[in-house]
Amino acid sequence: MTAVTHDIELAGSSRTSSGIAFAVAGAASFAMSGPMAKGLIAAGWSPGSAVTVRVLLAAAILAAPAAVALRGRWHLLRANLWLVAAYGLVAVAGVQLAYFNAVDHLQVGVALLIEFTCPVAVLAWMWWRHHQRPSRLTAIGAVLAIAGLFLVLDLTSGAAIDLVGLAWAFAAMVCAAVYWVMSADEDNGLPGIALAAGGLTFGGLALLLGGIVGIIPLAASTADVELAGSMWPWWGPMLVLGAVTAGLAYVLSIEGSRRLGSRLGSFVGLAEAVFGVAFAWLLLAETPRAVQLLGGALILLGVVGVKLGEPRLDAPAAPGTAP
Repeated sequence: MTAVTHDIELAGSSRTSSGIAFAVAGAASFAMSGPMAKGLIAAGWSPGSAVTVRVLLAAAILAAPAAVALRGRWHLLRANLWLVAAYGLVAVAGVQLAYFNAVDHLQVGVALLIEFTCPVAVLAWMWWRHHQRPSRLTAIGAVLAIAGLFLVLDLTSGAAIDLVGLAWAFAAMVCAAVYWVMSADEDNGLPGIALAAGGLTFGGLALLLGGIVGIIPLAASTADVELAGSMWPWWGPMLVLGAVTAGLAYVLSIEGSRRLGSRLGSFVGLAEAVFGVAFAWLLLAETPRAVQLLGGALILLGVVGVKLGEPRLDAPAAPGTAP
């Protein structure tokens, strides 16, 4: 019995460790999108064009490996087609569309702060829907993480409040929370890479349709892009934007969420803000301020608090109970 319990604990620890590694790598991959997209925008691309091409390119790159993962199991895709479509429309396109409209009315930092409070919405959902009441440590960790996010985004100046912008920002937050909940669900049987490829396909087509009808401004340019003090052909940053910051990022993030669960996974995902500051420093020469470094430390402490407050699902059963 002791040996079995030990093996269960080791398996749980290994799954958590690999989950954190996947989630952190996914957050780093997502974070690279900011500097890459900013370089493209400065060269003449609209934000809508950059993200639409990014998502469609990622879908095309993941199509072949997703097909290999589904070989002999295509019934899983057919059975979950509506789920994949909802993932693409809400967790991919919905986040982007709501965020673009939010920054049209609010400061970028304010819109990001509201969107990145999605882990709190995940906590509330898991409490209401699955009766997983957050522990005191989890609540303290959540407060520390959100406070750290506020410092990382460096919201030190007053920001004008616009009710329409706030509505769009909260819509982006809800869509992001849906992303974490759906990404962590393993009950559908779909391989993570298949969910990512299908969701990106639906999301990319929805963004393209939004551009065609005029909801998302679309403009592109073939001018060179400046990154890290050098000039690059436009297709280089765009390839990184699609392959790394979308294709690879979604796959890593889904794998991390499935190992950690939506609550812990969403808080580890806040590392994206910290990595975003780091990549802006390396690629755009935007030196981080001391307050942003302090914010990164608070986010780390917050994630540790949430992890320590998570229930131990691998705890040994009491004597006399069924295994």
